[in-house]
Amino acid sequence: MQAPEDFNPQPGLAEVLEPGLRRILAPNPSPMTYRGTNTYVLGTGGLAVIDPGPDSDTHLKAILAAVQPGQQITHIIVTHSHLDHSPLARGLSQATGAPVYAFGGPQAGRSEVMSGLAADGLAGGGEGIDREFSPDVTVADGEVISGSGWELEVIHTPGHLGNHIALAWKDACFTADHVMGWASSLVSPPDGDLTDFMASCRRLRQRDWRIFHAGHGAPISDPARRLDWLIAHRESREAAILAALAQAPATARSLAEQIYTDTPPALLKAAERNVFAHLVDLTGRGRTAPQSPLSASSVFALSSG
Repeated sequence: MQAPEDFNPQPGLAEVLEPGLRRILAPNPSPMTYRGTNTYVLGTGGLAVIDPGPDSDTHLKAILAAVQPGQQITHIIVTHSHLDHSPLARGLSQATGAPVYAFGGPQAGRSEVMSGLAADGLAGGGEGIDREFSPDVTVADGEVISGSGWELEVIHTPGHLGNHIALAWKDACFTADHVMGWASSLVSPPDGDLTDFMASCRRLRQRDWRIFHAGHGAPISDPARRLDWLIAHRESREAAILAALAQAPATARSLAEQIYTDTPPALLKAAERNVFAHLVDLTGRGRTAPQSPLSASSVFALSSG
């Protein structure tokens, strides 16, 4: 993982990452967002703004200040509707007249099992959902968004959130919160779905990428290695959960306390959600079973089947 001192850009400053691409760091650092949300400005004439970020007048001014003479923002693209990525889209659209593109609203792409958990009252954790988010233009997996001198291929990558997309730009990819270099992605039911997350990782792994530009943290220069690490990391968590359940049935909370021994207390709730995500996935695959109707407080045991 990247060391904290390796990535510390100045918020609000439009930095050139490569020809035709700039990054503006939003002023919203936190344990969940690292230094803050990365907003990307793509193009040299008609510009695409990828992930405007949180509702911040300061950040809005920084994005507008990055528009140079002869340029205009023509597309606003939101990778997913967490509060650190999407809320500023509406204000930026009002300021520029550019439409907002996304996979859909907050519940788009949600799996059946996660829809059931949400209906039973399980609320999301982590960064929080932008429940008012609604794009002007809904994009589908495989669709190409075209602008002045650039094209972006939409890759639906549910897992961190059902409506999460990655954006392929030639041999580069904007991976948002699905693949980051500073931490593994949070998968918190019912918004996060580990079954979908692993499938999305393996889908991205099938392609030959030069670089990943993540939603938080520095660019990832070895995408294949990072994806292999993410997959192996999740598989190791799964193995630890199964080993613990071989000793005795347990809840997600007690499993998190056993497995995440180095996690600060403030992040233990997120760790518990990650464990529950694994348990939902393992239950769907017939490896574990809840001893009551599936919920975040269920006691789980190894499946006898």
